[in-house]
Amino acid sequence: MKSDIEIAREAPLQKIRGVASSMGIPSEYLEEYGPYKAKIDYRLLKDGVLPPSRARYINVTAITPTPLGEGKTTTTVGLVEGFGRIGKKAVAALRQPSMGPTFGIKGGAAGGGYSQVVPMEDFNLHLTGDIHAVSAAHNLLAAAVDARIYHESRWSASYLEKLGLKRLDADPSSVNIGRVLDMNDRSLRHIVTGLGGKSDGPLRESRFDIAVASEVMAVLALARDLGDLRRRMDRIIPARDRRGNFLSAGDFGAAGAMTVLLKDALKPNLLQTLEGQGAFVHAGPFANIAHGNSSVMADLLAVHFADYVVTESGFGSDMGMEKFFDIKCRVSDLRAQAAVLVVTVRALKSHGNGPAVIPGKELPQVYREENLELLKAGIANLRAHLKIIRRFGIPAVVAINAFPPDTEAEWELVRNEAVRAGAADAVVCRHWAAGGGGAEDLARAVDAAAGGGPGADGTASPQRLYSDRTPLAEKIEAVACGIYGARGVDYGGGVRKELEHLEDLGYGTLPVCIAKTQYSLSHDPALKGAPEGWRLPVREVRLFAGAGFVTPLCGEISTMPGLPSRPAFMDIDIGEDGVTRGLF
Repeated sequence: MKSDIEIAREAPLQKIRGVASSMGIPSEYLEEYGPYKAKIDYRLLKDGVLPPSRARYINVTAITPTPLGEGKTTTTVGLVEGFGRIGKKAVAALRQPSMGPTFGIKGGAAGGGYSQVVPMEDFNLHLTGDIHAVSAAHNLLAAAVDARIYHESRWSASYLEKLGLKRLDADPSSVNIGRVLDMNDRSLRHIVTGLGGKSDGPLRESRFDIAVASEVMAVLALARDLGDLRRRMDRIIPARDRRGNFLSAGDFGAAGAMTVLLKDALKPNLLQTLEGQGAFVHAGPFANIAHGNSSVMADLLAVHFADYVVTESGFGSDMGMEKFFDIKCRVSDLRAQAAVLVVTVRALKSHGNGPAVIPGKELPQVYREENLELLKAGIANLRAHLKIIRRFGIPAVVAINAFPPDTEAEWELVRNEAVRAGAADAVVCRHWAAGGGGAEDLARAVDAAAGGGPGADGTASPQRLYSDRTPLAEKIEAVACGIYGARGVDYGGGVRKELEHLEDLGYGTLPVCIAKTQYSLSHDPALKGAPEGWRLPVREVRLFAGAGFVTPLCGEISTMPGLPSRPAFMDIDIGEDGVTRGLF
């Protein structure tokens, strides 16, 4: 069996200029980064040359995944390829993966087999440098905060005034911004900065986060244009003063320079599928920490150049898809017509109390043989996710991502249960092995469900879960009870008071972006299936004013992943011929 990278290298790639031309993108807005990747100048959105928007907007989500992932990106790409096979023009819109997971447990996120975005090495590694730009902008602000605290400890207010600076009186204990890098490194989760002499201060505890967990990345994904990006940078709050007032990036004088570092990163990247369709790859916020969706700007462009725009949201429908509707679509004003729910027999068995699926270890025997009873027990998770999709008012098509150990009887059981639970259709997909040919049935099912096929009424009307005017605590409870299935919410000490304080300051109109585990509908990764009778504990709440959301933290969430005992990077190498090997 050929590896993903072997398949990608053997593919006859089109020059990116040809891909853009086939989509209808004017050449003067194309900025090529070599022959196979490019950026699209964001001025295209404002110059009045775009054709009318005609695309149907499809979100690809999943049931609660195992740590191996269930093939959501592969299905997104396969669906775009499948649309091409049935005569529909489609474009993919994906996040750029972090190098942390690429070198850690999960590997890359370019799809797989014959449903990939290529060049897959570029996609999974540096691409056009956007994540480096995010890191630079974030670290500039972190350095600006520490520098201001240091200098204000040495100089009088009158001297600072001569320099054109207002005394901020930042409280070192309130600084909530660490440094970032795009790598998994658990030893940097808790650090002390400023060790050495007096000139090396201030001395304080801090941390490193992975770059894609930075608020700057979330801002990049949500900005509608350069002016919006600049205003959002200004609103980022890295610290408070000694009286408890928020201090913004604008107060520290860093917002303008941060935006300059991001001016090229704001331009969406264009790559291609193995079958030649366009793929926008832009921004990469995590879905268990941030909102977990590719950029608003890429989608606003894509809808002008295709019959279908297929975009993926992170993890399950309780995570990335909820945030897709309540955060991303709230900014973009785009409306989805259907959702694709990716399901694997393996994941459903795990929700039926099957043994743990551990990356790097052999798959337990129960996942490599037919077991209808274990599968039936896990169907509750599928039903829960279909209920979530119905809550947003759009039809769902279940994509059963086929794996070699699966049996026809298992697929038939999942198909029947999915339709019984309200799915518009349920289709076995073989796009990994057959590319678009293995996803034609899925493409036809989605076309029908989204209003483009026989018998469809086209009346899908996706709804947000709450209005802007809903109080923050009620927004949290709407997600916890209406999406996760919690019985209620328990607020830790001081959380309710902080929510009320944010309301008083005018932040009550912001959406909530709940941070919790991706491995359960609850906050507890050990609770599989569709747990009942539990309550969501909110231990802390954080304001991300630049991104434009409030984040309640539930359970234990790390913003800096660690490397496993046998990381993926150990299999990656390059030969004298310049060919990368072992990347997946």
